Amino acid sequence: MKKALFNPLDLKKWFVVGFTAFLSGLTDCGGGSGSGGKRSSNVDWEDVLYFPEKASEWLADNPVWAMVIAFAAVLVVVLIVLIAWWSSRGKFMFLDNVVHDRAQVLAPWNEYKREGNSLFLWMLLFGAILITVVVAYLVQCFTDLRTLYELGGDERELIMPAILMGLGLIAIFLVNGFIDLLLYDFVVPIMYKRRITTLRAVRIFFPLFLSKFLYFLGFALFSFFIFVVALICILLVGLVTCCVGFLFLAIPYINSVVLLPILYTMRAFSVEFLEQFGGEYHVFPRGESAPTATEPVTGS
Repeated sequence: MKKALFNPLDLKKWFVVGFTAFLSGLTDCGGGSGSGGKRSSNVDWEDVLYFPEKASEWLADNPVWAMVIAFAAVLVVVLIVLIAWWSSRGKFMFLDNVVHDRAQVLAPWNEYKREGNSLFLWMLLFGAILITVVVAYLVQCFTDLRTLYELGGDERELIMPAILMGLGLIAIFLVNGFIDLLLYDFVVPIMYKRRITTLRAVRIFFPLFLSKFLYFLGFALFSFFIFVVALICILLVGLVTCCVGFLFLAIPYINSVVLLPILYTMRAFSVEFLEQFGGEYHVFPRGESAPTATEPVTGS
């Protein structure tokens, strides 16, 4: 990272590589007085547990707003799909710039079109599975809590089951985050090196993952530690600059440029980590100096 970004310091390179890092990371994100219903002092359980029915009734009574919400939902889905596609291609663009110490946009965008599109389809499938699991889990949680509520027991008895269900939901997202980390940090480099599809790369990586599970779990914990340290540093910088730093980091593309040393280091580190398992996993050029080139973000 020091050699690539600081020897020499080239702002043009920072903005170009930062743009690919930006694309790559696009997918990384009461109560009141009532009428005698069952409620506690802190949570209006009736409003919470019967929200789906109340929302359905409101939409039925307000068809115009229902159409507006449906149209907005479709737009959000289309935007999410576009973002996933851009990010899938961006992951190979950023990796290519890190591996070869260069600053290009158009060349890797076109070169790794097949691999990027394969990763995009995989992300859509995995995203659909995640949504299905989360929705099914939430429906089951609502059903169980409503059953307890309708039995007429003490409302305080609902608090602990609700907390446990919340922890279960957190566990689902942690597992999803771990899978995303493995996909981005290790499967993508295998795809990049061998020019293969996501499914073939997963088949190559999975036996390695099973045999070295503790290594990859340790990598995930270390990455989380680095994330926490970086977050603390960002908070300190924001406070020292009287929140001016927060304003810059709130701009997505500028955020990637400012944090490029961290993003660059972690992208290179995951590749180096994978390479320790044998020559078939080597991604960085061997026996030759890495080429250096710059290319504007736009152009032919």
